[in-house]
Amino acid sequence: MAEVLFYHLTASPLEATLPDLLERSLARGWRVVVRVGSDAALGALDASLWTYRDDAFLPHGTAALGHGPAQPVWLTTGDDVPNRADVLMLVDGARATPAEMGRFARTCLLFDGTDERAVETARADWRAVKAAALPAKYWAQEQGRWTQKA
Repeated sequence: MAEVLFYHLTASPLEATLPDLLERSLARGWRVVVRVGSDAALGALDASLWTYRDDAFLPHGTAALGHGPAQPVWLTTGDDVPNRADVLMLVDGARATPAEMGRFARTCLLFDGTDERAVETARADWRAVKAAALPAKYWAQEQGRWTQKA
C-alpha cells in the first residue's frame, strides 16, 4: 500500500535534504521521480545533484538529457514517469492528487517551513491524503534531526 511522507524543512534547505532522501531510496533499490514546481528550479536541482558532494553524485536524468527508462532518478516538471519509479518526490511547490500518489509505493512531499504559502499548501495536501485514506506521516526537523510527529 502506498504511503505519503511529509517533510517540513526548517533547519536545512531542499538542496541539502533531497540528496539524502534520494540516496536512501536508491539504496533500497527504488527508482524515483522528482517532480519540481518550475523549470528554473529543475535546472538548479539538476546541477546540484551532480555536485552536491565532492566525493559523490546522484545519477539522474531529465527530458533534456533523455534515456528516461534507464534513469534511477528522473527530474521533471510534468507527470511523466519514464523510469517506472517506485517513489514520487514533490518539491518546489509541485503537486499530485491522492489518486496519483496511490500509484507509487511512497510519495514524499518536501516543503519549506519558512514559506507560509508552502505550509498552507502542505496542510491542504495532508487533509486530501487523509480523506483518501492513504497512510501519511509527518516529519519535522528538530535540533538537527528528523522527528516523526503524530
